Amino acid sequence: MGSSCFSTVSILSGFLRRSVTAAGLSSQTAEIDGDTIVHFWGPPVVTSKPKLVLIHGFGPPSVWQWRQQISFFAREFDVYVPDLVFFGGSFTKSSDRSEVFQAICLAKLLEKLRISRYTVVGTSYGGFVAYHMAGMWPERVEKVVIASSAVNMRRCENQELLNRAKVDKIEDLLMPVTAKQLKTMLRFVVYRRSYMPDFFLNDFIDKLYSENRKEKLELLKELTIGQDDTVNISPLSQEVLIVWGEHDQIFLLEKAMELKKLLGEDVRLKVMKNAAHVPQLEHPGQFNNIVKNFLCGFSK
Repeated sequence: MGSSCFSTVSILSGFLRRSVTAAGLSSQTAEIDGDTIVHFWGPPVVTSKPKLVLIHGFGPPSVWQWRQQISFFAREFDVYVPDLVFFGGSFTKSSDRSEVFQAICLAKLLEKLRISRYTVVGTSYGGFVAYHMAGMWPERVEKVVIASSAVNMRRCENQELLNRAKVDKIEDLLMPVTAKQLKTMLRFVVYRRSYMPDFFLNDFIDKLYSENRKEKLELLKELTIGQDDTVNISPLSQEVLIVWGEHDQIFLLEKAMELKKLLGEDVRLKVMKNAAHVPQLEHPGQFNNIVKNFLCGFSK
């Protein structure tokens, strides 16, 4: 096929890898148990810097979603950027597909690396994982950043999202197989969109959405969050920062306001204007400063 002869996405992937390497991270894998291998980007050796774990959402592998944050935070933190199971180079023979299992895998990874205290930053699906990590291991997780992630999602809101997107199934929105479907997804996740030709969108789908498709569909079906019309989440004991795009169409802004009330007293909410579901990509400088101020204890 033509995409195998020249692939814009492959060229961009090479650029991303070089950029992350230049920030001081290296590509690594760890076998965390007899069934599961986790790929991650991290420093070659553990230093005395505070530890920061960036957890990606559904879609492309981790470096596509966190490149600007990696370069920024690696100056002052040991940054760890794992690929969740069935993304990038991470895989398991286990039949568990829940986001709780993803949280357990990351906790096992960090334990294997002998990292006992860390801050988690999760976006979208990665925010579900970060929430569970913070709840299950409060003695390990210092601070929590939840970006564009409605861990307070209700079952009925899944159908409302499908209605907004005019699709029958959630995978039609989050796991596109055609350029038309990818355009619909981009309309929901990005506030200001640029024109992209179909050949580039198809290349994007082929290189970044086709691998482990069956298993990723199972991940969507086995989510524990959003299975009930009653919100049943526990407050977190850590300091929490919620970051949300004002025009997020995946998880509406009202979910962020509700989540702030549900997660406890020590919770801050920052709403980013002119941004939708991926503010870390749309306005990386602003996003980075918001998170840094939170991590460093600044009130503004």
